[in-house]
Amino acid sequence: MIYNRTIFTIWLGVAVLTFSVMTGCKKEPQPAQANDSNQNTQQQPVEPNTTVKPAIPQIIAPPKLTLNEIIKRRKTWNPVYTRWYGKEAPDFTVTDLNGKKHTLSEYRGKNVMLIFWATWCGPCIAEIPHLIELRKQIGEDKLVMLGISCIDPRNTTEAVRKFVTANPVINYPVTSTDEATMPGPYNSINSIPSSFFIAPDGKIKLATEGMIPFPQMKAIIEADSINSPHAEQ
Repeated sequence: MIYNRTIFTIWLGVAVLTFSVMTGCKKEPQPAQANDSNQNTQQQPVEPNTTVKPAIPQIIAPPKLTLNEIIKRRKTWNPVYTRWYGKEAPDFTVTDLNGKKHTLSEYRGKNVMLIFWATWCGPCIAEIPHLIELRKQIGEDKLVMLGISCIDPRNTTEAVRKFVTANPVINYPVTSTDEATMPGPYNSINSIPSSFFIAPDGKIKLATEGMIPFPQMKAIIEADSINSPHAEQ
């Protein structure tokens, strides 16, 4: 897939107004892999030096919803990898840009959100202010957030480091990772941003494709898992 090289300016008002159409960037074509995700709208690329606006308008999160209710109300993202729901999240270890190692299984007992993104992806960059707000709203003792940026010709480790350095408002760890070293289903992502929400018991609660606004991120984390006895079936 070839993208025109234009600069995607991240103005907060634009990000909010375009939620209904920003549903993800297709990654570069890869060898055929089993993937049960849905196709999303293509977006134009972003230069690595794009500046992220640190704040989003104050939005009051809705009352606690079931996971199925949240899914039904979505507009900018889709649930994907549904066959993994309720299954233990495959373990992996990655090293962030500050040299700290993160092993998924070590975060058992906490909610975990894995965010797959790239520096050239407009919806990924537009989602960052919402991730920053999520980090502010939910402490590290309850939620682990990990931004995983898979290496490709336009998304080198140098490009990721340059982007994060230029945007010190990013308040969660970011890694630059070779996708081939990751286990499934993380190694078969073909559209970004994509996120995996992992419950404290280490099982995958939900996987998504497309940009998620902050209130829905928070609602997903607070909702019971679909396989929970308290969740709507």
